Amino acid sequence: MNTKNLSGVIKSAKRVDKVMTGIMYAVGGFFLVLLIVMAGYIIIKGILDFNPKFLAFDADGIGNQFFNTIYLVFLSLLISVPIGIGAGIYLAEYAGDNKLTTAIRISIESLSSLPSIVVGLFGYLVFILMTGQRWNLLAGALAVSILSLPSITTTTEDALKDLPKSYKQGAMALGASHWKAITSVMLPACVPRIITGVILAAGRGFGEAAALLYTAGQSTVINWSNWNLASPMCPLNPMRSGETLALHIWVLRTEGSLNADSAQIANVSAAILIIITLSFSLLARAISRYITRKNTGEA
Repeated sequence: MNTKNLSGVIKSAKRVDKVMTGIMYAVGGFFLVLLIVMAGYIIIKGILDFNPKFLAFDADGIGNQFFNTIYLVFLSLLISVPIGIGAGIYLAEYAGDNKLTTAIRISIESLSSLPSIVVGLFGYLVFILMTGQRWNLLAGALAVSILSLPSITTTTEDALKDLPKSYKQGAMALGASHWKAITSVMLPACVPRIITGVILAAGRGFGEAAALLYTAGQSTVINWSNWNLASPMCPLNPMRSGETLALHIWVLRTEGSLNADSAQIANVSAAILIIITLSFSLLARAISRYITRKNTGEA
């Protein structure tokens, strides 16, 4: 190929690259604008319908549902994060390339595509019926953990695999064991990407409704002066039933005739749910940046 033909090929490749880059920016921009418009509409609608009485921690407010949402997501992350990170470490650092690991990866991919209603029915069968319990927050957290595990596991595995080999080799050359190299060097370097998986898992928990319908229940009876964990009315008792904001919105939109302010409460609940999710994402990102700066020695 002569110089003239080579120059033409390079110019053509550059044009294609610019066109495809523009298309990708356009697609990304479209979804960003769509997200901003949707979130903005929901938040503005919630602000317009806001009434301070909606925040009460009683049957007429959403204070209890707000607490249930935060508490259930906390319980689910307490379960899914250690298991998900452990599974990611195993797949990235210890598992060989064999039929077993292939089956595990297929199972993880299949789990990530399961409809939440199926997980809810599974949770109802296993965590409620088979254990002889009533609807409770722990069962809801376990159901949400099943939905969250694939994102945390996959994110952790990919982060460890994409890490330069020099991280592990350098640590082990200084006398660290394989596990010590993973926990002290590799995992801290992967924190920003692992945080992404945790954010996705938390977002799934904040917005989940179908899986909680059969596990966490639709009732909330809390006595804020009772802190006996064995009591069914203790706020921190994971074995009590607890309706979350997402489930409360669904109830208000389907059985809203029982409450004259159902539409307004649903709008405020949706706005608060969006704000919670956004705040959690920003907080997680801030923690991730702090850990990264600390590990890299930046000021």
